[in-house]
Amino acid sequence: MMISEFELLAEKVARLVALTHALRSENAGLRLDLASLSAHHADMQQRMQEAHERVAAVLAQLPVEEAVDEEAA
Repeated sequence: MMISEFELLAEKVARLVALTHALRSENAGLRLDLASLSAHHADMQQRMQEAHERVAAVLAQLPVEEAVDEEAA
C-alpha cells in the first residue's frame, strides 16, 4: 500500500516538474514577444512623432487667411 502511495506522489511530482518546465519555457517566449513588441511600439511612436513634425511644418508654411469682418465690409 505504501509503495503505491509513493508511486502516486512520484507521478504527481513528475507532472508538476513537467508543468513547471513548460511554464518557464512559455514565460521565456512571452518575454521575447514582449521585448519585440516594446521595440515595435517605440519605433511606431518615433514614426508618429516624425509624421506629426512634418505635418506641423507643412501647416506652418500655409498662408494665413485674414479673418474677414462681415459687418465692416
